[in-house]
Amino acid sequence: MRTYFLTVFDKSGERLLNETFEASNNDEAKDIGSKRLDEEGYGEYTHRCVSPEAKLVLFHR
Repeated sequence: MRTYFLTVFDKSGERLLNETFEASNNDEAKDIGSKRLDEEGYGEYTHRCVSPEAKLVLFHR
């Protein structure tokens, strides 16, 4: 399993969510990250999910 980073920002740049989770690949991480955003109601906020190699897996601005 690999560790991914999910971060959500408000319009002022403050971090609303900053957490890690594990997934076996980028596709699974994208699904997990999207579900987590929906659970918290952050789907329309600026967010990013980053792989261990610092590649964007999920991004919204």
